[in-house]
Amino acid sequence: MARETAACAFLPLGPLAPGHTLVVPTSPVADVFTTPGTVPAETVALVGRVARAMRSGPGATGVNVLNASGPGSDQSMHHLHFHVVPRWVDDGISTWPTGRSQHRFTGDPAGRPAEAMAVKATAVEQGRTG
Repeated sequence: MARETAACAFLPLGPLAPGHTLVVPTSPVADVFTTPGTVPAETVALVGRVARAMRSGPGATGVNVLNASGPGSDQSMHHLHFHVVPRWVDDGISTWPTGRSQHRFTGDPAGRPAEAMAVKATAVEQGRTG
């Protein structure tokens, strides 16, 4: 369907809706955790172009962009990929999770990713400054 330097888009074997498209980086990366450099931004840029085409082409009124990364996410293909699923009002499908995680831990769950990002940013800055 579309091939660019960093990413390509193609139709899956079992589409969820007419026009359902997979967008994958052209480099061999397993998931969002291991994707290097500008590959994530370039891949998501193609996701955006595919989504906009779904509005103007088949007249979708919305899209779902789906990704599963890592063993806890039900990732079935170990190559980073995004499903861009065109949606229409009352189309009869639901791609939104219907349950809540049973995983629990103490402390502020929202603070943990922010803390991890701050630690990573500090380590990167220290590496740059010596």
